[in-house]
Amino acid sequence: MLRFLESSAMAYISITGFRAKSLFHIPFFIWHAIRSMGQAQKDPACLRASAKVIKGVAHTVTVWESRNDMVAYMRSGAHREAMRAFPKIGTGYGFGFEGNEAPPWNEVHHLWLEKGPSAV
Repeated sequence: MLRFLESSAMAYISITGFRAKSLFHIPFFIWHAIRSMGQAQKDPACLRASAKVIKGVAHTVTVWESRNDMVAYMRSGAHREAMRAFPKIGTGYGFGFEGNEAPPWNEVHHLWLEKGPSAV
């Protein structure tokens, strides 16, 4: 379910990007991605969770009521298992910021490249 923020409310927006190390690793990534996305979409503190592949990078954009809510999600359940597998199957990074709306998809990949791994 997609919920919207009041115009003055701030949320925590997380953008991630992932590249599989090889074609062999893609099924493992997909398995973890489906489970992690389902976990996010069921979390009552998650206002939006979506994914899209842009220029060979699997991106997610999630919007949370707070940074603490996002961190709790990240450290639990299917996402925690995905984080453990991540170094074996691919590379990437994520970053977050406070805002009242997520960027449109046509800006997500550019922002991800701009922030670089040092933003994690």
